[in-house]
Amino acid sequence: MILFHLAAAVMLLLWAVRMVRTGVERAHGPALKSALRGARGGQPGMALVGTALAVVLQSSTAVGLLAAGFAASGILGIAAGLAAMIGADLGSALVVKVLSYDLSELVPMLILAGTVLFLKLESRAARQWGRILLGVAFILMSLAMISEATEPLRESSMLPVVAGYLAGDPLTAFAVAALLAWAVHSSVATVLIFVSFAGSGLLPMEAALPMVLGANLGGGLVGVWLTRAMPLPARRIPLGNLIVRGVGAALALLAVIAVPVPLERLGAGAGQQLVNFHVLFNAALVLLALPLVGVVDRLTARLWPEPMAPDAAKPFISALDGKTAATPALALASAKRELLHMGETVELMFRPVMDLIEGGDKSAIARIRATDDEINRRHTDIKMFIAGMNRGTLSKDEARRGLELSATATDFEYIGDLIAKTLLTLAEEKARKRLRFSAEGWLEMNRLHARVEANLQLAMNVLVSGDLASARTLAAEKEVMRRLERESHDKHLARLQSGQAESIETSDMHLEIVRALKEINSLLVKTAYPILKECGHLLESRLAPAERETA
Repeated sequence: MILFHLAAAVMLLLWAVRMVRTGVERAHGPALKSALRGARGGQPGMALVGTALAVVLQSSTAVGLLAAGFAASGILGIAAGLAAMIGADLGSALVVKVLSYDLSELVPMLILAGTVLFLKLESRAARQWGRILLGVAFILMSLAMISEATEPLRESSMLPVVAGYLAGDPLTAFAVAALLAWAVHSSVATVLIFVSFAGSGLLPMEAALPMVLGANLGGGLVGVWLTRAMPLPARRIPLGNLIVRGVGAALALLAVIAVPVPLERLGAGAGQQLVNFHVLFNAALVLLALPLVGVVDRLTARLWPEPMAPDAAKPFISALDGKTAATPALALASAKRELLHMGETVELMFRPVMDLIEGGDKSAIARIRATDDEINRRHTDIKMFIAGMNRGTLSKDEARRGLELSATATDFEYIGDLIAKTLLTLAEEKARKRLRFSAEGWLEMNRLHARVEANLQLAMNVLVSGDLASARTLAAEKEVMRRLERESHDKHLARLQSGQAESIETSDMHLEIVRALKEINSLLVKTAYPILKECGHLLESRLAPAERETA
């Protein structure tokens, strides 16, 4: 039962940390991305922004993923992204410092405020702030649960043996902690667990110090693992960070083994001493490693050079199977799989649009625009495949489903055109004229883009599952997007009336981007219409019935 309670407390801690990060990303994702993208002051400035973002997100890995995504789009250089990640490591250490204090008296207040915001308010931002407050409360609760669960372990006869072994073998303690941090995907949670154990007297400092250093190495492994499917330039940022953290942790481990650490200068209790050691290690890493990010950049380029083969050499793989044309059920399933491939390609085009508008990288814009050729080809193949299938004997239901798939393919193809011919063209124009949006206008467009991106994923889920509730949620997003576009338009006009130079220079561009995003969203919403119509949940017209004229 002791281990069961301890495992439950640890799982609550992991979930709560993730809950806070998810709430912050959903509430302020565009603003956080803009902060990282627009950081000034060279590498020290990037490190400072990385520190701040890690404190807000409670995760250095989340900052690393943002930096890797920008590097993949050509918005951020490898050295700048690496500086942000090094700063983010310090930010996550500061999070541990804050959460290590006894804040248990705040738990009732946080739960009450968080629940009211999440359950009683309709605003998405308010609900996400409720999620954040509840997550912080659950973090504090989980730490108290860990302390309570480990209380009986002090009487265990086995624990002193294990703790004594780890204290006498710092290399094993280091390796175990690194694997644990990688397994739970959170160095913050891992270090908090060690701090709780040390504060309870269950973990001697001879083992705790190497384990904190191992958790730092494990945190670097998490970023490498999560970006393993990204293109190589993006992967070099977490790989470089792993080199920095790995070398730093190994050197610090040797120093801890060789020279006694003056623990009395790091705090009163074992828990605070461990937290302060963790913060000092990451602060020293920033000071020592930041001047060397250029060297690490060149080292990663040598160790992991980019492949010379062009992207165009990748084979085009189609899910359409001509052998199924004689069997309508199989043919429709084949067409649906190809439509899903088409939707995934649209998503790959749409995701980096705002980064490209901000950065204006010509090669990245050309690479994304070339993806539209694949979308056009899949559209043509689906259309011809379904047309050929319809030449056979089809039931009324099968013919209807074929037309619906063909119509959705046409909508996806049009989305690809809107991205390639409208949004990317505006990105080129903005870069050519060296224009800059106002901070308010840029934030509005990023929020709209994030909303459409979420609806694109929802549309794909609706296409796969055919779920009525999801279809209704997606259909409701059309009215939400109409309202957001109207609000953005009104705010933009207010900025024009106030005489903001940036808004005046980019007025037409701002309105075109917002209009294109709204149009893309409307096309995505149409994915839900066949399901709603079949279940009788779709009105034939939005017009109110006309009143009869009286004589």
